[in-house]
Amino acid sequence: MDIVEDLDDPHVPIAQACTALGVSRATLYRQTQPAKPPALPRSAPSPRRLSAPERQAVLDVLHSDEFVDQPPPEVYATLLSRGVYLASFRTMYRLLAASGESSERRAQRGPMKHAKPTLTATAPNQIWTWDITKLRGPLPGVFYCLYVVLDLFSRMTVGWLLAERESAELAEQLFAETVARHGVEPGSLTVHADRGSAMRSEGLAQLLGSLGVVRSFSRPHVSDDNAFSESQFKTLKYQPDYPDRFASPAHARAWCQEFFGWYNDLHQHSGLALFTPADVFYGRVEDIAARRQVALDTAYAAHPERVVKRSRIVARRSVARRSEVAGPRASRRVVHGSKEWVERGAERAEGRIGVPRAHVALRALVWPGMFLRLRGVSERLAAQDGALPVRRPPRRRWGSGLERRSARRAR
Repeated sequence: MDIVEDLDDPHVPIAQACTALGVSRATLYRQTQPAKPPALPRSAPSPRRLSAPERQAVLDVLHSDEFVDQPPPEVYATLLSRGVYLASFRTMYRLLAASGESSERRAQRGPMKHAKPTLTATAPNQIWTWDITKLRGPLPGVFYCLYVVLDLFSRMTVGWLLAERESAELAEQLFAETVARHGVEPGSLTVHADRGSAMRSEGLAQLLGSLGVVRSFSRPHVSDDNAFSESQFKTLKYQPDYPDRFASPAHARAWCQEFFGWYNDLHQHSGLALFTPADVFYGRVEDIAARRQVALDTAYAAHPERVVKRSRIVARRSVARRSEVAGPRASRRVVHGSKEWVERGAERAEGRIGVPRAHVALRALVWPGMFLRLRGVSERLAAQDGALPVRRPPRRRWGSGLERRSARRAR
């Protein structure tokens, strides 16, 4: 470095000299720069800061036998009542934290994470869900308890019981009779329920254990982990002939008898591709679907111009798809907004659903009040498919407010 610095020949550039000597120019420039000024001293400590003896005095008081188990606010108030002030209780907290003494000392259970209940039924009598709902009696405050056991795969009501009270003994009686009636083999059935007192009773647990039935429960404080039973209760209570109040248990039992007969044998369930629960439970889906397909084919042959794109096919997929509990929100078919079309994207790609791309874009994007804003999007997408020429809306250029008012008066 000294040789390069001592070199005072204007005809020899620094770059050539560094190259000849094998020295980096950056190193040369860095070493020839003047030394940096010393760093400024740190700011003086705050005058509010306690000295080391004062901090130790506060800690000694907090460690004393009188205050060792008391929180800083209690210590602060007690000393202040005696006419003694050492520090604020926030300073006491800071001193304890610096010493590692501000953690929780009580034995408390930490937060627990419960996994979502995931159950899949591929045939009847594999997964049952059950719950209890209240039916209003003849007087305010009088309710009847309706116990309902639902088969997840077929949505069929396999057992129900009406009583004037909620009891674990009645739940045991209901399950003993229902399992025996349907001939469920040990180890083949799982029963899912919420965490009510009757559902978690010891007597019912022993009965189901003796029958070889596995129990499954909803997560604590989660209201929709038993959504299929709740959905059936809404269907029950939204019937046109559902009474405001039941006059007696006999009246409620007679009405429920009629309802469950209709629900199992006549109700065309939207979650079962419009088959009845009994059709799915007893395996009559294929025969009924064949009859429906014959009717659709006959109607299509008579008037093919009335059917767009292709002849209709009786749907059966909902029967298998809606037999899974995954929280169970994930098993529900989304029918609003863009999610419906996102789920059916694979079918559109394979050509099984003949919907123009522009219309798909509108169904996927339009919410109330947005149609006019997205009309141009539909036309441009249709133009990309070759259905329409590209047409872009003209851009409006407005001048000052006076020009806009003049234009309105001229129109």
